[in-house]
Amino acid sequence: MTKQQYVTIKGTKDGLVLRLDDKCAYSDMVAELRRKVEEDGLEGLAEVQVHTGSRYCNEEELREIMNTIHDSPNLRVSKIQSDVITMEECNRKVLENQSETYVGIVRSGQVVKAEGDLVVVGDVNPNGRVVAAGSIYILGRLKGIAHAGSNGNTKAVIAASWLEATHLIIADKMETMTDELTILSEQPEMECAYLHPNGFIAINRLQELRILRPGLSSFKGGS
Repeated sequence: MTKQQYVTIKGTKDGLVLRLDDKCAYSDMVAELRRKVEEDGLEGLAEVQVHTGSRYCNEEELREIMNTIHDSPNLRVSKIQSDVITMEECNRKVLENQSETYVGIVRSGQVVKAEGDLVVVGDVNPNGRVVAAGSIYILGRLKGIAHAGSNGNTKAVIAASWLEATHLIIADKMETMTDELTILSEQPEMECAYLHPNGFIAINRLQELRILRPGLSSFKGGS
């Protein structure tokens, strides 16, 4: 009878991938990991990505796994991946997937914040600021500052009926709207701002949003 392997090793162009069984006893998995590390037979230095699967490992256990691998002079852990998320991460994801609605004018000096998406039914005046961990949708004139993806969400967008903002910020990228303001004031239209794959904030027609960010739509059904 073939003994079940608790640690599987796969070579890739970037180094080694170690997959640790998430159903066996933790002590059995670490014991097998130690045996395999001792007999690695490698020459040179190899980067190791560790996958713990659905097993929850606390900080002490993660340190033990890393130290066990580092017992070999030929192995260095570059990344540890897990399918498990903490309660804090779960709650944060729930909040980010929710939307909040503000009805009224965001006046100069006022700041409106949301943990998820933010919908503003009204104008955002110059020096008014709207901040959201998710996307921002303005049903009115955006003439102030908008910061979407404030927690680092690079897929967040900023959309407005009239996009006349002074500053657009998505994640950690900022665009100062100087040259665009003259054009937009002459022909204001519904537009959206998003983070381009090349790392800058781009502006496009609102109608293009379904192509640029297809994952934004959560609506089911229809034709």
